[in-house]
Amino acid sequence: MATDYVMFIHGVSTRVTSVPPEYAKPLIKLVEQSFNLPFQPIQLYWGDVMEDPEKKLREQLQSPEWDQVWMKSFRENQIMQFAGDAVLYISRHVGYLAVQKLAAQIREKLGNANSNDRLHLVGHSLGGFILFDLFFSARWDENVPGHDDVQFIRNRIFGLSPNPSDGIRLVSMHTMGSPIVFFNLINIAGTDIQGGSTHNITPQLQDMLRNLGFGSNGRKLPWRNYIHPGDIIAYPLAKAMPSLVGGDNYIDIKDLIVRDDGFSTFFLPLSQTILAVLYGGSAHQTYWSSKKVAKTIAQTIQQVSS
Repeated sequence: MATDYVMFIHGVSTRVTSVPPEYAKPLIKLVEQSFNLPFQPIQLYWGDVMEDPEKKLREQLQSPEWDQVWMKSFRENQIMQFAGDAVLYISRHVGYLAVQKLAAQIREKLGNANSNDRLHLVGHSLGGFILFDLFFSARWDENVPGHDDVQFIRNRIFGLSPNPSDGIRLVSMHTMGSPIVFFNLINIAGTDIQGGSTHNITPQLQDMLRNLGFGSNGRKLPWRNYIHPGDIIAYPLAKAMPSLVGGDNYIDIKDLIVRDDGFSTFFLPLSQTILAVLYGGSAHQTYWSSKKVAKTIAQTIQQVSS
């Protein structure tokens, strides 16, 4: 019998102490309550590889001038983890450490999966960006640190080179608070560069979708993108992503608004002012406890497994 694997990957500013990690536990419980068939959740974790570089940077900042800046604690924690995690991952020198860690977890969690099984990806924030980078980005095609780990990961996913007929089949995608839209900027900028962008994801993404049979006979990959109105990292994808895959024949992508009716209602009168940024961090974590997100994931599992 085929197994539905639901793979979660967190985004920026996530630090856990539990082993295994439990950052997705609230959402997993809600999916279980909405879905009466078994599925196998997988929680990937990469946040701890960013801790030491960010700690060293905090130490280098200490000075009489630094003590006088406003919101020092906010800068040292929320801002540094939000911006720092993204910058460090994009850097190959630190990013490959995250790649190594994720490859080891995928080796353990998907070791027994095959092409009869089904994979549902749930990426939060930078986590969705990381999965797209690992699966499709041209920057790992070169002989660089992390190359072998990326090749291993791609070997576990059906439709990806170098062995496209092996691995588990991707059947749905879910992005929460996603900045994936910025891959469009990378690709647009790359058109003016000889040889294109090293972060170009389009060719391998298109190949995988074709190998999975999407784009033929009306089949499309279900993709749900969840946006909390107060989450400043969340962007709509429904109109932007088709350009990365050569049109809308391959993906059935929908943007869904997610709200928490209490605190967000309080901030509604300030929604178009700079004060709304104060609520952004809380809004960015809302998805992990959202019944709407859980119900939609459960419905998608039922849809593709029927």
